[in-house]
Amino acid sequence: MRLIFILFFLFSALLADDFITRMEYAKLLYSNPRGIGCNKCHGNDARGEVIANIKVKGEIKKFSAPSINNATRAVFFKALNNPKDIMPKYSLTDEEMESLYEYITKQL
Repeated sequence: MRLIFILFFLFSALLADDFITRMEYAKLLYSNPRGIGCNKCHGNDARGEVIANIKVKGEIKKFSAPSINNATRAVFFKALNNPKDIMPKYSLTDEEMESLYEYITKQL
């Protein structure tokens, strides 16, 4: 009887759908991938956002993150793999980056 229960459990687990969808996971990655989310700088809609106003030699300059919802796949992956300026370095898998790219360009 115990063996039947174990086999049933294993069979059920193999047929079960994922706990969350790929796009639900990508949404979570966008809002908080590894401590700070893309949305903090690029905005909730990925269209870019002013991060801060900085006074330089008496003049106020806007420090902004660019829009990423229309980035090409190549530019997007390059930015994540080789971040410049103050963009954080994330340790995302290729599959996570692909899901995130699809979410940003198709869902937002």
